[in-house]
Amino acid sequence: MRWRTYCLAAVLGLTWGCAAYHLGPVNGATAGDQSIEVAPFNNQTLQPRLGDSLTQATRECLQQDGTYHLATHGEGDIRLTGVIQAYQRSAIGYLSTDAVTPEDFQVGMDVHVTAYDVDTGKVLLDKVIHAFTLVHVGSDLASAERQAMPLLAEDAAQKINELISEGSW
Repeated sequence: MRWRTYCLAAVLGLTWGCAAYHLGPVNGATAGDQSIEVAPFNNQTLQPRLGDSLTQATRECLQQDGTYHLATHGEGDIRLTGVIQAYQRSAIGYLSTDAVTPEDFQVGMDVHVTAYDVDTGKVLLDKVIHAFTLVHVGSDLASAERQAMPLLAEDAAQKINELISEGSW
């Protein structure tokens, strides 16, 4: 008799615990119902090819998410634009043999992202996001930063995707 009570309590607990969970987009939209056009990001920093990396990463992230259909030919229902405003590099770790020479850096960028409905012109998103990643400097800082660029772009793309797909407009 006692085990039945425990089983019933476990079943009720699992049922209530998963009551808020649902499949698909959380912003009330139907998956793939609207299309989104990602314009190339404008890079206002001195870091080369950062805009291209971010544009590609954002398109891939939105396509994998599936909330919106990626518009590859023509205009989409929503147009996403962005400007990379700043690129920062901060030393966070130093060589154990030399307290002045950095060994690890945190690189980051600030991206002003705007999304608007093409039909109505209504601004759906207007926000600056901050993305970062860590870089371990081996023998060459430039090569290390170049290798970390896709990780930085991916972090920014995931944050943009979260705002677009899960945001409540």
